[in-house]
Amino acid sequence: MTRRSSPRLARQAAELAIAVPQVMAHRLTRMALAGAQPNARDRREFHGMGQEKVVAMWQSGFAMSLGMMQASQKAWLAMLTGTRVPMVDTQRILSQALAPVHRKATSNAKRLARTRLR
Repeated sequence: MTRRSSPRLARQAAELAIAVPQVMAHRLTRMALAGAQPNARDRREFHGMGQEKVVAMWQSGFAMSLGMMQASQKAWLAMLTGTRVPMVDTQRILSQALAPVHRKATSNAKRLARTRLR
């Protein structure tokens, strides 16, 4: 574990804990106000909601897979050369995996905070 990865993961989790409810509140209010006939702006926002989640989850899964693959390669190389097998820095891997979700949620919170509902 590196000294930098632990505070980074904690900061990401804390910022997500703040950003996610803000985004959800804004979007649920927007859905309620839009009703059965959302305007073009609302339709773009609602479509983007689903699309951004798929992209962020793919990016997150890819980042975690890449981190685990790199850790596995280091372990195999250490075993083959007879050196000490390094510990897996799980907090770094989790931080890398959380980064795309964190980036999207916090950017949405900032963007939607500037947006008027009606």
